[in-house]
Amino acid sequence: MSFEKFSFHPEVMAGIRASNYVDPTSIQEQAIPPILEGKDVLGLAQTGTGKTAAFALPILERLRQGERKHVRTLVLAPTRELAEQIHEAIRALGKKTRISSMTLYGGVNIRPQIQSLKKGVDVVVACP
Repeated sequence: MSFEKFSFHPEVMAGIRASNYVDPTSIQEQAIPPILEGKDVLGLAQTGTGKTAAFALPILERLRQGERKHVRTLVLAPTRELAEQIHEAIRALGKKTRISSMTLYGGVNIRPQIQSLKKGVDVVVACP
């Protein structure tokens, strides 16, 4: 099965191809359809199995429509490092969508984060 099965918009498919994804992993096959339908999903899979793409791709697909440049999705991560990894994955997969993403966490200069929020962003990946 390929990602074509999910009928992602061409902008989202461009990010999938640019990331060199060919076939969805098991977690992606199971999680993407219900997330696209707006359902809650709790997934568990080993490291490196594509969990981030499993939730990021449906988010990007759903965010393509609607008003942009205000926070429409909040992703929480347990560490700064994971927040940065998720943010980078969302940026790479959403490269052609014009959907913006940023990280938000403490221990760093808050001014750039405030500026990004004021400028407008669609996805915030935060570490509480």
